[in-house]
Amino acid sequence: MSGNSKLSLCMIVKNEERWIARCLTSVKDVVDEMIVVDTGSSDRTQEIAKALGASVYPYPWSGHFADARNFGIEKATGEWILWLDADEEVDVKDAPHLRDVMALSDHSIALIELINFHGASPPHANNAYRLAHHRLFRNGIGLRFQNSIHEQLIVADIIPNLSALPSLPVKVYHYGYMDTVTKDKKKFERNHSLLVKAAEASDPDPWVYYHLASEAYRIQEYKLSFEQVNKSIIHFLQKGLTPPSMLYKLKYASLLSLGSFDGAWPAIDKAIAMYPDYVDLHFYKGVILMQKDHLEEALASFRYCLELGEGNLNHLTLKGLGSFQPWYYIGLCQEKKGNPEEAREAYEEALKLSPEHPEAREAYSHLLSG
Repeated sequence: MSGNSKLSLCMIVKNEERWIARCLTSVKDVVDEMIVVDTGSSDRTQEIAKALGASVYPYPWSGHFADARNFGIEKATGEWILWLDADEEVDVKDAPHLRDVMALSDHSIALIELINFHGASPPHANNAYRLAHHRLFRNGIGLRFQNSIHEQLIVADIIPNLSALPSLPVKVYHYGYMDTVTKDKKKFERNHSLLVKAAEASDPDPWVYYHLASEAYRIQEYKLSFEQVNKSIIHFLQKGLTPPSMLYKLKYASLLSLGSFDGAWPAIDKAIAMYPDYVDLHFYKGVILMQKDHLEEALASFRYCLELGEGNLNHLTLKGLGSFQPWYYIGLCQEKKGNPEEAREAYEEALKLSPEHPEAREAYSHLLSG
């Protein structure tokens, strides 16, 4: 690579032969070194990584993901570090922009757009959660990972103002939430076991309960998900911290999945007051109001979702909740109100934005044939 600055990729892996070639190939031409920490692979992971030019460091698994990541950081010689998981890849068109980080003289962290696919294979652009995520950070300033599972960078102590971080025009695709992966019982059992152990600590990190809730939600244990995310919110508040927005998203997603619309209303307005620019919360409010037959108020919420759009990645956002999904629900509301023409127009708008939207397609066809 040209220039004096170096960019290091750091990863931890175990039995990732299914993914690792795609991940490393997506960045090997734009990083200066690839550090792969292997925690005990018994497949071809190490062989594939070495063949693609990575430096592979065996690391005895201690049941602690952050320790393994921090070991990798210690091996990195770059001025900047990019961290990825094996089941991720950088968009090939965006990858060269990772080196834009070298020009950031006034910052020590940079954001990318993380796209978490969900649903059935192959991945579909509309089945995704999106978030601006700090995947690049300056080496040698004390940044380290914490937590035994679902590890996170400890950024607040080092960089107090996280609200003005620069974003690079880079998309990273994550495939680990897709059905074929989440239905792997061994992965769930491993994650759940580590999280339960972390929750038994004398002063557990509030994020532990959020991740327990997320694991429960993925296996459709919505009551447990609701209980655990409430614990997370309470623990954040007890520590004098504002619960992050994604906790409220999960809380109300769990309640909606349980059909507990009375339990969600009107409390969701308190969450919206905390995060008024979070389109997902406004969308959930609209669904709740529609289910309670407050149709005019529901329509107002869905129209506001369209105003907010989907450009704000400061919150974990489900693709479509600022575009085609509100149009679909506007159609449902208009049908309930006895306005077939308005409903037809709304379904058409939804299908313009998402031609494969199955519910909108079915509702539109039913309306035309009725």
